[in-house]
Amino acid sequence: MALAMAGCGSDGDDKPDDGAGRASTAAKDDGKQEPAVDSSKTIGQMKGPGGIVVTLHSAVRDDGGFVTVTGTVTNRGSQLFNAIDWRSKETEVKSQSSVSGASLIDEKGKKRYLVLRDTDGQCLCTTGLSGIKPNESRPLFAQFPAPPKSVTEVDFQIPTMPSVGITLSG
Repeated sequence: MALAMAGCGSDGDDKPDDGAGRASTAAKDDGKQEPAVDSSKTIGQMKGPGGIVVTLHSAVRDDGGFVTVTGTVTNRGSQLFNAIDWRSKETEVKSQSSVSGASLIDEKGKKRYLVLRDTDGQCLCTTGLSGIKPNESRPLFAQFPAPPKSVTEVDFQIPTMPSVGITLSG
């Protein structure tokens, strides 16, 4: 009986579910697969406190009226990194250690685009960005409503990091 119970429920890490799996699959509910990220391509880079570097690889418009930004977060510091300060300050948002606080800024149009949420309040973005060890990298994505087609340049922002100008493709 004990062996049968061991196979159910937890994956053994005894950590509470922060929704990391739900948020990343929510963006794929339309049946499409996320495009493979070309990590050799760099469209922008942000260097923040503690040796944290975010390298952006793409910012792609899709036919559904969304922009998906992909990148890599790398801990070049000497301490563990938790992205708790990168989450949104909204009280109804449930995503912990995520990039839910990211935004796209259209300076010419004077508009700010926030990370999209699913019906459960989870961000359509990378979650579970905690315990990133020194010299470790993790993939990152965030999905936003698309600015008008005439907007090709935006600033990408994450709390505690300097913003970076990027070009939208697609």
